[in-house]
Amino acid sequence: MIRRILAIAQRHAYVLQRSPHRLFDIVVWPVVDVVLFGSIGVFAAGRATGPARQVALYLLVGVVLWHVVYQAQIAVATGFLEETWSRSVLNLMVTPMREWEYLTGVALFGLVKLAGGVGAVALIAWGAYAFNVTTIGFGLLPIAALLLAIGWAIAMFVVGLVLRFGSGAEALAWGILFVVMPLSGVFYPVTALPAVLRPIGEALPTTHAFAAGRILAAGGPMPWNELGLACAGTVALLAVSLTYLGWMLRIFRMRGFVTRYS
Repeated sequence: MIRRILAIAQRHAYVLQRSPHRLFDIVVWPVVDVVLFGSIGVFAAGRATGPARQVALYLLVGVVLWHVVYQAQIAVATGFLEETWSRSVLNLMVTPMREWEYLTGVALFGLVKLAGGVGAVALIAWGAYAFNVTTIGFGLLPIAALLLAIGWAIAMFVVGLVLRFGSGAEALAWGILFVVMPLSGVFYPVTALPAVLRPIGEALPTTHAFAAGRILAAGGPMPWNELGLACAGTVALLAVSLTYLGWMLRIFRMRGFVTRYS
């Protein structure tokens, strides 16, 4: 079991090693994000007074935490897409490897990519804007863990859609998070959303995770209420994603959709 999981992680490490342009998603895109939002925050804070001067802090905290979700989701989703692009889905299905072992292997290598992406964001935020993410304290760890799990849950949902609808659903691997992003209040409270969208934002576990991050960054106490809501929502999202992925796998096998990738 362990050997199969490590073999999948190693297979994706080889892909990255032979295709260095894939580092764009891991390093270049996070750096662009932190420079963009950090500069907007500094510009806005320099012209604000009172509590509004915290806008730069909120933007930098948001972009660091956002890339935890982004890197977790994109690593697992594109990990599966690698198999469809290389026409190796059928090869995987005839091996003794179980589905959860494959997902674990992809997620394991995804942790390496996440460390690279989030590390690049934190380093640029510290060097360019004097924002040290470690000053938030250990309270950041449960928030990051919840966002990591949410990223994996969204990725499993995307994989299920690709299994069911084929390559036409691949765009969701990159696009789905940018629908979730504004609704989650990554850089602002959901009260800033239009009234019709606020209930949707409040229902998302990401919203409460980002709210908890902002409270800690502003020097507040551990926001247990927000963490509890985020945890409950994350558990529900994982359950729904796993159920949906299992359902799509059964349909994938019964209807012979593997011929799309062979």
